[in-house]
Amino acid sequence: MLPYRSRRSVAVFLLPPILLFGGGVLLPIIQSLVLSFFHWDGITQMRFAGLDNYTRMLGQDPVFWKAFVNQLLYLVICVTIQMGVGLGIACLLLTITRGREVLKVLLLMPAVISTTAIALLFQRIYSLDPRGLVNSVLDAVGLGSLDQAWLSNTSTVLAAVSVPEGWRFLGLYTIILYAALLSVPKELEEAASLDGAGAWKVFTAIRFPHIRPVWTTTLVMAVTYGLRGFDIPYLLTNGGPGRASELVTTYMYKTAFTSTNYGYASAISVFIVVECLVAVGLIVGIMRRGKD
Repeated sequence: MLPYRSRRSVAVFLLPPILLFGGGVLLPIIQSLVLSFFHWDGITQMRFAGLDNYTRMLGQDPVFWKAFVNQLLYLVICVTIQMGVGLGIACLLLTITRGREVLKVLLLMPAVISTTAIALLFQRIYSLDPRGLVNSVLDAVGLGSLDQAWLSNTSTVLAAVSVPEGWRFLGLYTIILYAALLSVPKELEEAASLDGAGAWKVFTAIRFPHIRPVWTTTLVMAVTYGLRGFDIPYLLTNGGPGRASELVTTYMYKTAFTSTNYGYASAISVFIVVECLVAVGLIVGIMRRGKD
């Protein structure tokens, strides 16, 4: 047990961030939860709706379910890029002896670039007229027949808006995983290699079990951020064409600030919070079961 003076010191230092977190995160969540039980256009008197907003969302709104499926696909693409590719790059960084620091800086740059700048950049990359990077590369390798307006094609737009988000935080998660890999005891890897273990066996039996806590935490970050992804898809396509790239977050935003249906938008926001909590629970449960 900490002495009374130490406990008081800890409480003094923890109080400001707890108050900020409560006022900036918990209070809006509670307000949204309360508002989700009302019909309100932001001007007239609020009318109690009971569970009407949730009934409409879960059973009577096909647009919501379209957006939910899109959000899951968006999440899969983002997490695959950020965690799968990120882990591969982190392992490669361990083998590089020259220019490693420069590479780490370059990897982190997208995470600090303005979201608007990233959206404008990828609009040019995907552009058909004038020809952007993607279509130019396809022409250069003899696949010019695949040229298209990637953000206007309903079959490609969801992947097209997911890649920038995955790329944006790829470097951040790569550096986190790289730092975790640096903490793996070298003597264990050397002993395994002397016993005849290959690179894959060393990774699965020594490296990954050692970085599992960091991997779990990073995966939680990536998944929850993917479920809340909004800015880049909204800036690139605004959910279009049609509803092909509509996400739950963009649908919630348009429901609130375009349709001025704040009660229904609050119900959608509560759903987003719940799905994030469920995702975190599943990830932690699966990783613990895998550890056991």
